[in-house]
Amino acid sequence: MNAILFSAIWGVLMMFCGAFVKSKAVPRYIALTGIVLLFAMNAMELNSGLPLFNIDPAEMLRTNSFNLSFLAIVFGATLFYFLLSGSEVEKVGEHVAEYFALMFFVLCGISLMATFNTLLILFIGVEIMSIPLYILTGSDKRNLKSNEASLKYFLMGCFSTGIMLMGITFIYGGNPNGSFYINNIPMGTGDMPVMIATGLIFLLVSMAFKVSAAPFHFWTPDVYDGAPTVFTSFMSTIVKAAGFFAFLRLFEQVFGVMHAQWQMLIVVITAATLLIGNLTAVFQQSVKRMLAYSSIAQAGFMLLALFALNDKAKEGILLYSAAYSLSTIGIFAVLLKMEDYTVDGFNGLAKKQPILALVATIFLLSLTGIPLTAGFQAKFYMLMAAVENGQQFWLVIFAVLMAAVSAYYYFRVIQAMYFKEPGTSSLVNSAGNSGFQALLVVLAILILVLGVYPEFLIGWMYHL
Repeated sequence: MNAILFSAIWGVLMMFCGAFVKSKAVPRYIALTGIVLLFAMNAMELNSGLPLFNIDPAEMLRTNSFNLSFLAIVFGATLFYFLLSGSEVEKVGEHVAEYFALMFFVLCGISLMATFNTLLILFIGVEIMSIPLYILTGSDKRNLKSNEASLKYFLMGCFSTGIMLMGITFIYGGNPNGSFYINNIPMGTGDMPVMIATGLIFLLVSMAFKVSAAPFHFWTPDVYDGAPTVFTSFMSTIVKAAGFFAFLRLFEQVFGVMHAQWQMLIVVITAATLLIGNLTAVFQQSVKRMLAYSSIAQAGFMLLALFALNDKAKEGILLYSAAYSLSTIGIFAVLLKMEDYTVDGFNGLAKKQPILALVATIFLLSLTGIPLTAGFQAKFYMLMAAVENGQQFWLVIFAVLMAAVSAYYYFRVIQAMYFKEPGTSSLVNSAGNSGFQALLVVLAILILVLGVYPEFLIGWMYHL
């Protein structure tokens, strides 16, 4: 509750800041202050279990240590994003305060998606999160690719929203209680009613689109590549993790009793997502586009939580959200300092900027899933959850093989940094800033700490 109210209020404050403050730097500091306060207020609720504002949500929202822990990860990752990439937001256009305001509104939508207890609140949360993203994607008005990406994202997003509403309609129509509350939709133990099954498929398609799972991933590479890189970092990490969290909560709470009847659909989607994401990433020459396709591959691993639907899957989704978000925010922060986004643009980076090359290597190793990194623990928890489920063991083996494929395209960048001679491309001046490099080092250390001691994060969900 704290997160929903405060993120909305701070978003409005940022809008007024845009009207009365002409400096481009001031909005960034106000946004940093806001995200620190947002993290603190969420931590207070996680610690005490009581919101700061005593408002009765009429059971439409439900908070517990699980979703509050996830929101703590979201706000912590956003803090690192603002610290590392906030200055790049100022280069996108003139409306810097409005860009930050839109991101706070996105966080408000994410907070609703994490705490929803009715299908209507889920829909509202998805829309509050999505609409600002359409605007941020097209914020570079001088770039035709950005305009095209925004239009494509908007059209595809509207289409998926229609599918979600249709799914909610079928669930409501097939529910004898006539309720939108997710804990008041009786499923029984027999075969799934036709209307409920139809609603499930519509919701599955809609949520698969939101998390860019195959075969509903086709918008992702073009949108991520066309959007300003600083916003691609935000969209491909924090927003994607929020989509998966809502996906898991929805299907566990509403359809968990009939898990066996729809599990095979998830198996097919997971296998297709892992295959398409990894194989297409192999052939990319642009690191930005490669990261877009690799985000699809990472989505395949996160779908294992939905396949397993057990306690280990819940722990895994928290750890994966943190590991993937932090690693990707870090590598995008480095990418933003490059003039050339191709793999060749990283040639000889270790000789010119050894600290940047070292932290970038840690981020890429974590995304690959190499031991002693948070990414390894995240993948391990997902695989362990799938094994504990006891079904479709071949999917676990397939996921491991696809993780091995991902090592190829991630290690191409590491090879370019350490084993190739520097090219003609260069870093921008701010890449050598000691403060920027210190933040990257802190982020890399955090990833290593989570790789050695994941209980530091997982323990949060058992706090209350």
